[in-house]
Amino acid sequence: MTGERKGTIVFSSVKTYFQKPTEVSRNWYLIDAKDQIVGKVAVKAATLLRGKGKVIFTPNVDTGDNVIIINASKAIFSGKKEFQKRYSTYSGYIGGQKNYTPQKIRLKRPTFLIEHAVRGMIPHNRLGRKIYTKLHVYEGAEHPHTAQKPIPISID
Repeated sequence: MTGERKGTIVFSSVKTYFQKPTEVSRNWYLIDAKDQIVGKVAVKAATLLRGKGKVIFTPNVDTGDNVIIINASKAIFSGKKEFQKRYSTYSGYIGGQKNYTPQKIRLKRPTFLIEHAVRGMIPHNRLGRKIYTKLHVYEGAEHPHTAQKPIPISID
């Protein structure tokens, strides 16, 4: 309000920019989950997938990047969560509820723990389902996306 009378409203000429889906440039990022906490890996992956760190972030447009997570089987939980945390499934039938600990899930499908954590951190709608397709989780250190030249990201 420089040079204006008291009580007058000054409007800025800055316009809000909305990103168009065709203008988005996507990068590939690589996260190594070895000896990292599952929640911290999931937060970093969800932020990159959603594109929240970009200046051009638009809530209703998929502005995120592709994320590769390797060594998912070697990610850890803090505290006693490895034995006390429960994941439950329900078949829909009487007595069809089953509970699993991360220790049991890790034996059968080690990538599920990180996939489940990331899925809970992105929107639960059509846009979220589209965003989730850019997540690639692998049990070991090998991945088939070397041609995309992923940028390694460290978990702080």
